[in-house]
Amino acid sequence: MSVIYVVFPLALVIAGIAVAAFLWAVRSGQMDDLETPAMRILHDDDEDGPPSETS
Repeated sequence: MSVIYVVFPLALVIAGIAVAAFLWAVRSGQMDDLETPAMRILHDDDEDGPPSETS
C-alpha cells in the first residue's frame, strides 16, 4: 500500500510532462498542417529529373 504514495505522484508528474510537451508542440506549429506532408509524395517532380527524350 505504501507503493501507491510513490507511484501516484510519479504518474501525475509524467502525465503533466506529456501534456506540457503536447501544448508546446501545438503552440510551436507542429500540428498546423497534417495533410500536406502525406500528399507531398503524390506530386511529380519532373523539373528536377533528367530531361525526357521524346522524338
